[in-house]
Amino acid sequence: MFKNEMINKQLFSNWIINFFLTLLLCTSGLLGFSQKNKGKSGSGNTGYILLKPKYDGHSVLRNPLNGWVMYAPRNADDTYWDIEYFVPALGKKVKVIDYASACYVRTSWSSLNPSDGVYAWDDPNSKIGKLLKGAQTRGLPIALRIVVDGRDQGQNTPKFVFDLGAKYYLENENHPDRQTPYPQDAVFRKYYTKFITALAKEFNDPEKTSFIDAYGLGKWGEAHYVVYEDPKMATPESTEKIKEETLDWVTSLYANTFTKVPLVINYHRLVGHPESWGAVNPNSERLLDKAIDKGYSLRQDAFGMTGYYQNWEKDFAKKWNFKRPIIMEGGWIIAPGKHRYWTDPSGKYREGHDEDVRKGEFDLSAEAHVNMMDFRAGGETESWFKSFDLVQRFITEGGYRVYPDQINLPQDIKSGKIAQISHRWQNMGWGYLPNNIPQWNYKYKVAFALLDAKGNVKKIFVDRQSEPSAWLKGAAASYKINAKVDLPAGIYNWAVAIVDTTKENKPAIQLALDGDLTAQGWIKLSALQVK
Repeated sequence: MFKNEMINKQLFSNWIINFFLTLLLCTSGLLGFSQKNKGKSGSGNTGYILLKPKYDGHSVLRNPLNGWVMYAPRNADDTYWDIEYFVPALGKKVKVIDYASACYVRTSWSSLNPSDGVYAWDDPNSKIGKLLKGAQTRGLPIALRIVVDGRDQGQNTPKFVFDLGAKYYLENENHPDRQTPYPQDAVFRKYYTKFITALAKEFNDPEKTSFIDAYGLGKWGEAHYVVYEDPKMATPESTEKIKEETLDWVTSLYANTFTKVPLVINYHRLVGHPESWGAVNPNSERLLDKAIDKGYSLRQDAFGMTGYYQNWEKDFAKKWNFKRPIIMEGGWIIAPGKHRYWTDPSGKYREGHDEDVRKGEFDLSAEAHVNMMDFRAGGETESWFKSFDLVQRFITEGGYRVYPDQINLPQDIKSGKIAQISHRWQNMGWGYLPNNIPQWNYKYKVAFALLDAKGNVKKIFVDRQSEPSAWLKGAAASYKINAKVDLPAGIYNWAVAIVDTTKENKPAIQLALDGDLTAQGWIKLSALQVK
């Protein structure tokens, strides 16, 4: 092993140390890493190692604002979480929840706030209370859209609000319970503000909540087809004035109460307008930009419907790509008797072939660089699992999927000396890690830790210059950090994570790595001898 048989004791001692360090590397579960010695580097250091971590391109990563969203119906019971579908490609049944990063609940104001000051989440026996608790106990954050419009679905605004004098529109006198409040009405705003404030007190918590679909007005809460006054009395001038003032009010309400949880709004060509579809309203882009300036991110509910999701929507998404994340929902419902998806203007959807619709949604999602896709309830979700190759492709290709492809670390160092760590990161997904949204305020950063033999964290070094929101597919990002290793002599393990700097630097983002993961979420890298 040596060129000369005349080996002094010091060289022999160094060889023994390096031998046992190498042995430690080989026995510490680091088989997912390739290694290369780079010789001397840095004051007090006698050797660095270049690690090339092994990328994991297959596993489901349950990260914030990333991945599949399962949808829960309002009346879901506890068995909902055990729903399975047979996957022909796998030859077995799988649970939907095992593929989901969040649970989306589209519900009514009345179901959450049936009477003044009474909230369903405070009642563990209510259906919605059980649903919310079920998601939380399974570690699945929820997402919420609160609907107030009653034209299709009945009493979505609590009855007590109308009893207290809120003015409303009744589209069909044969359905007197289908009242739709005028959102500019003072009584409506008083009690809606009270409700949203209480909702935020409970759910302005990123541990509980993935995102809030924070507009909620209009039919189905989709931010269009909003009624402000009797259509017979409305004028274009009054509509535009009320529309903008209302959008300013409701977006400010959510932005001021939900300060820690992402907010989204439907980027619709007729956002806030009394019409459901038509030519682009000239004010739509400006109004959406105002919401985004307050911290909103983007959502669209018509992916795959090419008669609805057209060039305006594509261009708007492109304008905000990698500045704000985008969440998709498929537009067509493939269940029999619901939508005639084969009439889509694209001509790509064959009757009886719902897999065509799934492929159309996937392709538009890829073009828009979405971070999240939808598993809607019932046949929609089952249809996705029949097209399981697309489910797996989104896991592999979509959203963000970040990992370090090179890390250069010292193998030994004198206590109190500076270790210079260089690291390079890749994002293999078409989306991005939206660390730049105001509610997150750049809280996610790369960190390195030194662990003792039992895996306990003894030292953390946060690279404040690292910025995950800048990591885009095909463009590696490199950084260097100086770390003062002021630990007692001994053998430690280097480890890496993306941490939440607002949560005592705890690992917060799952990395796309094969490696030895500690219970706290650190991935072990290599050994360090502190002398």
